[in-house]
Amino acid sequence: MRAWLQRVMAGRNGMDAFNRFLSIVVLVLIVLEMILSWTVRNARLVGLMNILVLALLVYLYFRMFSRNIYRRQQENGAYVRRRYAVTSWWNGIRDRWNQRKDYKFYKCPACRTRLRVPRGKGKLNIVCRKCGTSFQRKT
Repeated sequence: MRAWLQRVMAGRNGMDAFNRFLSIVVLVLIVLEMILSWTVRNARLVGLMNILVLALLVYLYFRMFSRNIYRRQQENGAYVRRRYAVTSWWNGIRDRWNQRKDYKFYKCPACRTRLRVPRGKGKLNIVCRKCGTSFQRKT
């Protein structure tokens, strides 16, 4: 059975990060659909959810069994770049929150780079490492 599955999947895209994301979205939509069907009892809404879940499942399996690996890798790369933008933004917020007692954060007026300065040092002359702009702020 395993050898047969390996022969079937040879030269195909398989599961990647975007397919894992799609499968999680499908599972969440199925749970939401079940909750809505129990509480709202709106046949039109449940029907739309069914169509959406079915369309996402078809797209997921299309991507998984696709032989156009180059195009699927491009789609996966675009998803990973978007996910990185969101997670890096969130990680930056979390890191600044965790360091708020020891450091103050300022943006460079020229290049908008975020700079970290120790708290309690009085008025400091801050120099941006990226563009070299100098400005004064109270810490």
